[in-house]
Amino acid sequence: MLRWVRQQLGFDPPHQSDTRTIYIANRFPQHGHYVPQKFADNRIISSKYTVWNFVPKNLFEQFRRVANFYFLIIFLVQLMIDTPTSPITSGLPLFFVITVTAIKQGYEDWLRHKADNEVNGAPVYVVRSGGLVKTRSKNIRVGDIVRVAKDETFPVDLVLLSSDRVDGSCHVTTASLDGETNLKTHVAVPETAVLQSVANLDKLVAVIECQQPEADLYRFVGRITISQQMEEIVRPLGPESLLLRGARLKNTKEIFGVAVYTGMETKMALNYKSKSQKRSAVEKSMNSFLIIYLIILLFEAILSTILKYAWQAEEKWDEPWYNEKTEHERNSSKILRFISDFLAFLVLYNFIIPISLYVTVEMQKFLGSFFIGWDLDLYHEETNQRAQVNTSDLNEELGQVEYVFTDKTGTLTENEMQFRECSINGIKYQEVNGKLTPEGFSEDSPDGNRHSLMKEEELFLKAVCLCHTVQINADQTDGADGPWHANGIASPLEYYASSPDEKALVEAASRVGVVFTGTSGDTMEVKSLGKPERYKLLHVLEFDPNRRRMSVIVESPSGEKLLFTKGAESSILPRSKSGEIDKTRIHVDEFALKGLRTLCVAYRRFTPEEYQEIGKRLREARTALQQREERLADVFNFIERDLELLGATGVEDKLQEKIQETIEALRLAGIKVWVLTGDKHETAVSVSLSCGHFHRTMNILELVQHKSDSTCAEQLRQLAKRIKEDHVIQHGLVVDGTSLSLALREHEKLFMEVCKNCSAVLCCRMAPLQKAKVVRLLKTSPEKPITLAIGDGANDVSMIQEAHVGIGIMGKEGRQAVRNSDYAIARFKFLSKLLFVHGHFYYIRIATLVQYFFYKNVCFITPQFLYQFFCLFSQQTLYDSVYLTLYNICFTSLPVLIYSLFEQHVHPHVLQSKPVLYRDISKNAHLGFKPFLYWTILGFFHAFVFFYGSYLLMGEDTSLLRNGQILKPNRQMMFGNWTFGTLVFTVMVITVTMKMALETHFWTWINHFVTWGSIVFYFIFSLFYGGIIWPFLHTQDMYFVFVQLLSSGSAWFAIILIVVACLFLDVVKKVLYRHLQPTSTEKAQMYSNRVALSDEFIALQPLSRARNQLSKIRWKKIRVQSAQHVTLLKAGTEGRTIGNC
Repeated sequence: MLRWVRQQLGFDPPHQSDTRTIYIANRFPQHGHYVPQKFADNRIISSKYTVWNFVPKNLFEQFRRVANFYFLIIFLVQLMIDTPTSPITSGLPLFFVITVTAIKQGYEDWLRHKADNEVNGAPVYVVRSGGLVKTRSKNIRVGDIVRVAKDETFPVDLVLLSSDRVDGSCHVTTASLDGETNLKTHVAVPETAVLQSVANLDKLVAVIECQQPEADLYRFVGRITISQQMEEIVRPLGPESLLLRGARLKNTKEIFGVAVYTGMETKMALNYKSKSQKRSAVEKSMNSFLIIYLIILLFEAILSTILKYAWQAEEKWDEPWYNEKTEHERNSSKILRFISDFLAFLVLYNFIIPISLYVTVEMQKFLGSFFIGWDLDLYHEETNQRAQVNTSDLNEELGQVEYVFTDKTGTLTENEMQFRECSINGIKYQEVNGKLTPEGFSEDSPDGNRHSLMKEEELFLKAVCLCHTVQINADQTDGADGPWHANGIASPLEYYASSPDEKALVEAASRVGVVFTGTSGDTMEVKSLGKPERYKLLHVLEFDPNRRRMSVIVESPSGEKLLFTKGAESSILPRSKSGEIDKTRIHVDEFALKGLRTLCVAYRRFTPEEYQEIGKRLREARTALQQREERLADVFNFIERDLELLGATGVEDKLQEKIQETIEALRLAGIKVWVLTGDKHETAVSVSLSCGHFHRTMNILELVQHKSDSTCAEQLRQLAKRIKEDHVIQHGLVVDGTSLSLALREHEKLFMEVCKNCSAVLCCRMAPLQKAKVVRLLKTSPEKPITLAIGDGANDVSMIQEAHVGIGIMGKEGRQAVRNSDYAIARFKFLSKLLFVHGHFYYIRIATLVQYFFYKNVCFITPQFLYQFFCLFSQQTLYDSVYLTLYNICFTSLPVLIYSLFEQHVHPHVLQSKPVLYRDISKNAHLGFKPFLYWTILGFFHAFVFFYGSYLLMGEDTSLLRNGQILKPNRQMMFGNWTFGTLVFTVMVITVTMKMALETHFWTWINHFVTWGSIVFYFIFSLFYGGIIWPFLHTQDMYFVFVQLLSSGSAWFAIILIVVACLFLDVVKKVLYRHLQPTSTEKAQMYSNRVALSDEFIALQPLSRARNQLSKIRWKKIRVQSAQHVTLLKAGTEGRTIGNC
């Protein structure tokens, strides 16, 4: 219990040792002085709060917000000193905001707890006391032997002990970890691989020594010491032995493994990168506006305090006959009185700071985010995937994007590989009807219709069939004769691979006659033109991004030791000493220019002496506990040399649908597109040209293959000079990973200058962290542009997290990018709708919401300030405390919230078809200083009209009565302080609600209901509040005030006149600007209005005439259901029904 408390508080000491010792099945040494190491339990915790810390932690986080903390201070001041308003006026809105926010955050955390409990409570089977025991995942301890069945996920990080296969191998997919959906092979050490029963495993006596937990998914160094018949056998353990939590067992019936890392120490949990909190530009603007209004508040409070004492300098006003001071007041300190008065004025004017703004914005973001998921235009029918929102805090940022950084493979392309061409021994081949045909020959030509393969062709295809990580569906490998039906016809093999390129190549080889039929133990089986051959797999030299190649060492049926290698041409060609190297290099470049992904294939024969030396070096490197990776890299380089080049392959990755149109639309919207890819230079350029990222007329500049700072800097200077000289022409820049590293090291400013003057930038041969570095470089540049990163694989996660907005593509490379993104879509083409429609709407809605909130609070508090000039700055409140409390919560909150959810100032179809409209809202145009100043001045203007309009219309020609009431001549109406304040308040509620109505372009029944309903609710509430004596209220200053006010015809006349006077200038301004200086958005509004009018016009026509009208305004589809019922489907919109045509 004590240790658990220490863990929760973060006081548990770190591991003292660099390694951990794990006794399998927790069989610890019997000698008494042994103290077991302490390890974390297997609970996964992704939640933020617990039952015990929710209240204090949540309150602490909420009061870190300036507005919340400010209102807390005001509330405490109201409690401590005598202020003109009740503490309830500040406390109730504050309580409402804090409660709503806490409920929202608590609900979200409850969902996280629910997900955690589901994971931690999942049933698992553990070997204990000679049998299988069912328990919960959270109860697994380090050292337990766990059984996992087919298609189950691994509950902990396990070292594989055995599987249902004789060789102790199993296949897993790690899509949830690294984005790779295809199968990976893991193997157990031979001594434990034979222990396939629970009884045998329970007798196992072994110890594992391994490194302490680290986040690297691909690194694991350890060794296992097995005690057998009084001797100890030591075997190395590497990544091939480690089964990671979150991975899924495939193509294997069951495995047994020992838990080495549990809970928050698993590699999956260590890769939970705590995302830096992304804040939108709108939120930053809100904080700036808040500070400005805080300054206005302080100015008003200080000015009022000074004017109060200036006024009271005259003796007759310091202590009038109706307000004599007490002895205590006369003797109190002037400084304390000044501070007290200042705080009282601060409380009086504090509502100029809109406390409910934050909670309204949060509700708007949370509720508004559902529209993205509901949008059927973002639904991909083939994969049954709809858009998803992982964070609602950045909705409006979708309307501010200036740079898009995109991955290529799987994002711009389908990640569906198809074999197209290959080069064998310097001759290009194509696949024609399942046959390998040399270029220039057709199937009908003499050499094109061959039924046999030449020696070089067969060796090349065998290399392709042996050097890979491809697996075959277990159901197809059962049986001695392989995958054949009873009638003798072969069934197609179902291949799984960790690389889609490998899968495409093995499938192509099988079509042309060399078929990989599977593995059995350490034997690989191949059928060459129907003749079976068995190769013994001796060693696998795994692929790594530094070598950019993989190799296998096999023993041929004749006993010859062969090395087959395939990889990038930059890593194979320099290591080749024979073969058609020059011709193959030319062919590789030709393949790349066609947009094909290229791989080179080579081989090497070993003498018995060479193989013996290689085996010795590999064993030494693989059993090393220190610097194992470096030693293996050296040995691999020693083996993979003096190669004989066999040829090269060209595989096509198809472009996704509507890629060209989407990229062109982004360019028209003023958004610059950068493609960041790991592919080779030629392939990347070819794909950029084919997808429209680069134009054929564009001047392509290159910064590639630089090895030194000086040459890189010189090239950058030349490029900058060239751009200046050819400033009329559009430029595109191509830069590779090595040159980029040099450019960012010392020439960052020059590099950025070149990039910003280019219309499109392509970065190839990029490592994942380089992608993030490029995004950060643009993000932190002096202009601070808003960036968006989009990708589909685990290698894009760092880029997605770095950008202001991260978007994951639900592709074939797993869910890692989707889980770490802010938004997820099924295809790149959906990006245009997401930005141009949803982003545009969200930004306009929230920009108006924020400024409207400040406007209506200026309208609210300024009359209170003006009133002080008429009451000798006595801090008398103009409004009743109930009105003060409910103004922002009830009377004016719903219309703006509904506006911010449903407003569509331009038709969605128009926004998507005219990407240039996106430029109108770029660079935070609607939340800049000018719009903010306009709304603030408008608020002050309306407030002056409210106050002085009411004063002039209802307060003139009056006589003061003895009881402090004012009597209008010729009218039996009480017109005192509360009546005047209520009149101002009534005018204000109607005006600010009508102002919201003027801003609304898209009216639904909900808008009508809340707009007019808010005004009606105010009148009904006021009649009930002032028309009844409520027993629970101590004082009721408003009794019968509202009823008497509304009983006067002149009051109604004043209300109507003041409201019209306020809004008339707004209407005039809108009309004049729209006709004299219309923006492109306003022109689009008029266009969309004409379309809407056309809709209504068509609905009133006979059916034959309606059809003609429809064709003129480019309707996408007409479906006639009956003579009285036509359904019209417009491009990009949902179906509409016109009845009774």
